[in-house]
Amino acid sequence: MQFANFEDDYWQLRNGEESHRAHPDTFWIPPIEERKSLKVGDAAKVILEIECEDEDGEVFVEGERGYLIVSEIIGEKYIGILDFHPLCIEKGQEDVYLCFGAEIPFGPEHVIEIDRPPQDYIDWQLGQKPERIWHRRNA
Repeated sequence: MQFANFEDDYWQLRNGEESHRAHPDTFWIPPIEERKSLKVGDAAKVILEIECEDEDGEVFVEGERGYLIVSEIIGEKYIGILDFHPLCIEKGQEDVYLCFGAEIPFGPEHVIEIDRPPQDYIDWQLGQKPERIWHRRNA
């Protein structure tokens, strides 16, 4: 399964491990053992890097932190349901992949925080069909 990238998808996930290595005193991440042992229903905080365009047509990258609810474990990778709508994307755009409820593939290297929502919320979020289905193409 391939992760999103700017070339194909106009967004990607920031590598939290790289950010931690660059700023170890200010950019904390959970231990690798915890990031590698997520369970369905866990909430993994990630940073989306999204290509946006300003009013002059200039492209810039907007970073947004938010949670993915783990819905599937595929080997050492995860599929999460986007549990927020990125602020830099107008709601209701059918031609834009990123939206609340979209499937997002990620790995332990992308996780910057871990939480566990209440079970009734997990049941609700995972009990509905995702708004967007991630293509399971090979890497």
